[in-house]
Amino acid sequence: MRSLTCTSPLPNPLPKGDGGKNSESRIQLTKSAAAKQSSESRKHFQRRLSRSAGFFVTKERYAAFVIFVLLTASCSTIMDRREARPLVLRDVPAQRLAYRFEADVKIPDEIKNDDAVEKIEAIQLDFNTRRENDALLRTVRSPDGQRALVLYGTEDQPGPAFSIDIYSSDGHFLRNLTPPDLSCVFPETVGWSPDGNFITFIAHRSVKPTPTPTPPGATLPESVEPSPLPSIAPAFPAVATFSTEQIYISNRDGYDLKPLTSREGLIYFYSSWAPDNHALVALACRESEWDAREKAYKLPAGRPRLINVDGTERLLDDNLSEALPAWSPDSSKVAAAFDADVMIYDAATNKPTQARIRLRDALIAASKTYEEKNSAAKKIGEANSNKPEPATTSASAVPASFNPVVRLEWPAPDKLYLQTAYVRVLPNESINTFQRWHLLLISPQAAVLK
Repeated sequence: MRSLTCTSPLPNPLPKGDGGKNSESRIQLTKSAAAKQSSESRKHFQRRLSRSAGFFVTKERYAAFVIFVLLTASCSTIMDRREARPLVLRDVPAQRLAYRFEADVKIPDEIKNDDAVEKIEAIQLDFNTRRENDALLRTVRSPDGQRALVLYGTEDQPGPAFSIDIYSSDGHFLRNLTPPDLSCVFPETVGWSPDGNFITFIAHRSVKPTPTPTPPGATLPESVEPSPLPSIAPAFPAVATFSTEQIYISNRDGYDLKPLTSREGLIYFYSSWAPDNHALVALACRESEWDAREKAYKLPAGRPRLINVDGTERLLDDNLSEALPAWSPDSSKVAAAFDADVMIYDAATNKPTQARIRLRDALIAASKTYEEKNSAAKKIGEANSNKPEPATTSASAVPASFNPVVRLEWPAPDKLYLQTAYVRVLPNESINTFQRWHLLLISPQAAVLK
């Protein structure tokens, strides 16, 4: 196991140039409690002996008493001292974790494949019969399975935008969740809190198309009889909207809808609930950063941050990350990736620490081994030993299979999986090559709990 690199500030060193006084204070700091207690006991015993009249002190008696006092002090000190070796990840600060790296492991069974879009049959039937003009995109079941969030597109919405309704799982419409002036985006981020008490999604202010003005000299159509008034739509309370994408939250019934974030100019494009419901981890970037990466056909990249249910926010790192952050199963830690480094942050303490795991050298070495095992030249060389072996690449060359971390999964407290790959997002297709999974085995270092 290796220790993580601590990025938390270290305490200031002791002042220099204090002469004997400073040296004496350092000695007192390192002196054990048992030594102090035995020293005071010995002085007290000597004073008692010197004041006792008629008592004849021998070396043997004095030595016996000294041994007795030392044993008593040592035993009491051992009993009072409380040492522990934490066995739970929550008890260990991020800077006190250790790890072991294993390259090119098989795809773990614990990792879910969320590519499939779930559509509840009863809700699909309702759209087919009553809502033919709306396109059902996705349904998201509540944790108790009784309700579902229904994501759908309408004719007057631009392509990426959608709205959300709440249905019962048996296909009955309950209510509209999003007001008309909100356009939802990033459908994969719509979800329930693990306890089912909250709903979160990402949205921005709707952009309504403006009508084309009547050209000069054009004749207006003849007046027609007014049509009947439409039925009364659900009354939505006023909700703050923003021109850039923000995270919104409501209760399980869809009421008390409000923005959880309100940082105009930032684009929040990912959020995920902690398993214990205490916070969300999110990614956000500036609008200019989003546009620049989109023009370069790169994945979106954002700065990881923690967002509490009351809206308070804590920036975890000021660097941009392409990989979506991952919660530890006990909600005490968050993992993020920056190129070939993995960062681990404390997420459930008022004195958070962080640690960096530098994997570039290990991944390059693993990539060279990976390419040697999978190269066609090596297979041909093994089949015909008479042919000379192909020239190996120089040690300084970076293998083509060496790529940044693009995905993190933390299915078990001691297992943090990371996927490396080459990814480019083109207008009509995505390039995704050299997909490889690796494993970090996490364990706590020895620590003393106070």
